[in-house]
Amino acid sequence: MGILDVIFYIFCIVVAIQVIFYFFVFSKFAFFKPRTETYNNLPVSVIICAKNEAENLKTFLPSIINQQYENFEIVLINDASNDDTFEVMEQFAATNKNIKLVNVENYETFWGNKKFALTLGIKAAKYEHLIFTDADCKPLSKHWISEMSLNFSNKKNLILGYGKYETREKSFLNKLIRFETLTTAINYFSFAKIGLPYMGVGRNLAYTKTEFFKANGFVNHMKLKSGDDDLFVNQVATKNNTSICLTPNSFTQSVPKDTFKKWFRQKRRHISTAKYYKKSHKILLALLYITNVLFWILSILLLSFAFKWLIVLPLILMRLIVQYVIFGKSAKNLNEKGITVCTPILEIFLIIVQLTIFINNLISKPNYWK
Repeated sequence: MGILDVIFYIFCIVVAIQVIFYFFVFSKFAFFKPRTETYNNLPVSVIICAKNEAENLKTFLPSIINQQYENFEIVLINDASNDDTFEVMEQFAATNKNIKLVNVENYETFWGNKKFALTLGIKAAKYEHLIFTDADCKPLSKHWISEMSLNFSNKKNLILGYGKYETREKSFLNKLIRFETLTTAINYFSFAKIGLPYMGVGRNLAYTKTEFFKANGFVNHMKLKSGDDDLFVNQVATKNNTSICLTPNSFTQSVPKDTFKKWFRQKRRHISTAKYYKKSHKILLALLYITNVLFWILSILLLSFAFKWLIVLPLILMRLIVQYVIFGKSAKNLNEKGITVCTPILEIFLIIVQLTIFINNLISKPNYWK
């Protein structure tokens, strides 16, 4: 048996693993239909932690204030900002009685740590049910709080929402950012649907104060600069206590980075937390990433030698068609337009970027959250 034969059999195994992921994991999300029910009007605390976000607060906070919901407060946390963030918060609080301010000073032990600021905000929150978003986010409807809070129940106390990025026309970077966001969402929503929730995003996330304090908050990873969203979810989420919210009115939208350098730095912080996930989650995510990498490398290698191409080419097409169907349906669920047609190109670029980030993070640690 020659080396190309070995490569061919590895390729067949890789394709089989990829197809299994798409059919038995990702399809659970792609063909999921959100339920529609009447609103429950639970009292809710919306929590926003901001560091040097004065201009974003001016732009996006009104979309939170103007939510059509009967009983909610907004907890604004100023995390030791160097700009006019707290002054802007005070201006909004002066005209809105449901805004509560938490001004966090720098402490030597917790300097630059968003988790410390968030903990103070959660303690200050008046209500049991908490919804989180960022200062540069806006809900895409006035029913965001209603849609997210609807998923709370006696059993469900952790809600995973979707935070998308706004579309920039004729920008490859924007397509790459949105494709990465879509891919990540497909992963964590799909795993949640099969009973293995492993992460959520702080741009759109909800849980109860009881769940937070039962887990001792962020104490298990307080020293890490990132992970207030995904590491906390990874720690406390189970198949029984977690729900996903996929109605279009529940989505938030954020401002994407406008340069590759800024986005690369942001993703370095995000990816740095993955090594702290539960072992089973790390194994599944590593298997998914490695088979993605091997699929493209082995496909190119086998086709370049025209080795058993009558078998290799149909296998490649089968995997791509399955991916297109699943990604297309998922993108429709999440109102993401104009990116799935470029899936192969974007996937290859994303694989290269992620590999570069892994290498960089091994060499040096990412900086603080802002």
